[in-house]
Amino acid sequence: MLRGLMMDQPLIVSSLLSHAARFHSDTEIVSRTIEGPIHRYTYRDAEARAKRFAQALARLGVTQSDRVGTLAWNSYRHLEIYYGTAGMGAVVHTLNPRLFPDQITYIVGHAEDRVIAFDINLAPLVEKLASQCPAVKCWIAMTDRAHMPAINVPGLLCYEELIAAESGAFEWPSFDEYAATCLCYTSGTTGNPKGVLYSHRSTVLHAYAASLPDVFACSAREVILPVVPMFHVNCWGIPYIAPLNGAKLVFPGAALDGKSLYELFETEQVTLTAGVPTVWLSLLAYMKRHGLKFSTVRRAVVGGSAAPPAMIKEFRELYGVECQHAWGMTEMSPLGTFNVLKAKHRALSRESQFAVQVKQGRVIYGVDMKIVDADGKALAHDGVGFGDLMVRGPWVTSGYFKGEGGDPLVDGWFPTGDVATIDADGFMQITDRSKDVIKSGGEWISSIDLENIAMAHPAIAEAAAIGIAHPKWDERPLIVAIKRPGAMVTREDLLKFFEGKIAKWWMPDDVAFVAELPHTATGKLSKLTLRQSFKDYKLPGT
Repeated sequence: MLRGLMMDQPLIVSSLLSHAARFHSDTEIVSRTIEGPIHRYTYRDAEARAKRFAQALARLGVTQSDRVGTLAWNSYRHLEIYYGTAGMGAVVHTLNPRLFPDQITYIVGHAEDRVIAFDINLAPLVEKLASQCPAVKCWIAMTDRAHMPAINVPGLLCYEELIAAESGAFEWPSFDEYAATCLCYTSGTTGNPKGVLYSHRSTVLHAYAASLPDVFACSAREVILPVVPMFHVNCWGIPYIAPLNGAKLVFPGAALDGKSLYELFETEQVTLTAGVPTVWLSLLAYMKRHGLKFSTVRRAVVGGSAAPPAMIKEFRELYGVECQHAWGMTEMSPLGTFNVLKAKHRALSRESQFAVQVKQGRVIYGVDMKIVDADGKALAHDGVGFGDLMVRGPWVTSGYFKGEGGDPLVDGWFPTGDVATIDADGFMQITDRSKDVIKSGGEWISSIDLENIAMAHPAIAEAAAIGIAHPKWDERPLIVAIKRPGAMVTREDLLKFFEGKIAKWWMPDDVAFVAELPHTATGKLSKLTLRQSFKDYKLPGT
């Protein structure tokens, strides 16, 4: 084999921030802080402080491959910890503060975190965790001395004092690009959460691919506000995508209510944002109540769970914002597909285009994808047949941290647990999670399709579809719904709304109205909790 004569430079995460600091040095990073004020600085400042944090970790005894945990929201300090930790060769481990304390304790122990940095509004949680996590040698409050929390935590340190003690005279080391950079635990498994360990190479490649025009279409002209938390699959890669392209970053901190988000969108002239459907439903409700419009936002990326078609239409028709589906999972770093129309779709009617836009999107370069039947046989990409979705690629996991769960791969492919169709143009559409599909009389009914129809009703704020045991049909669909404030809708009204939109045998057997629906710690509908709550529910006629 004749080798090419190219430089051998490893793909390392610190190079992304160094690039931004050198060539987009005055581009802003804006944060709503936990302490209250808006904080502003530049990529140049961010790299300088990240280097100081790397020095501080070394002084604390952290070495390459050690895990450094974070319990924190989206902020400039969290970004510094991302890069300072990975840049010196250690591993960032983002912890989800919305989990139960026992779950966090398990994850911290399994990851063997040496150090954990936390936002001060999470201090009460940290005080509970500290005694249960003896392997953690020190806890770092991400604040200055004036705002240090009064908690009983051994080894408590002040972030600002910690980095102020360092010189900043530090050069990012070079090492094998296959070295681990970040550890995320998935909430999509049964039993204990499992760790997915990303490499520098996989992270940089993912950032490159996610920046492409048919994905985030990121550039130095964008102003990005990630609503998706930095503890949720690395904020979908945005902390890496933004510096790679020199885009301005706006971090919302812990304030994710409609009013706080809208203020940042407007004052910082945000052009691109990303988050889960529940956040957007709340924001759109706030804007509608107050008669507000966006000045600069052009695109809103939705992932985590399927975006209701009614929400996509509302973004487009009322606010002039392109609402784009993205799909992926923790095991995929996370991006797998993104919804951008092809040139051939321009000639289609608005409604025909919309029929494509409600899908989860086209596979992006770097990910290979197929659907298979129960025997593992690959199915045609005709947009009709659906089967179990399988993926592979350089940023798809090959196994879980410490070998938990054994080898998850099937002939080199990762089974996602989703049921999907793929059409001839490569657009994938999730029809269900394999564990959520409603099995009626030997046939499958898509819970997602039923939910989308229910949420298109003007009186419905949110809805879920689950299977209820039936003596003849095995399962039949039940709609569990929340009414919009002040709206009037009956069971009969909502069931009639389904008529003509689905096959008769797909028709829900009943409707249950509730005050709220359960969600997971990452904002997804918790079908498991719903099924447990309604396990003794009796459908009409049974």
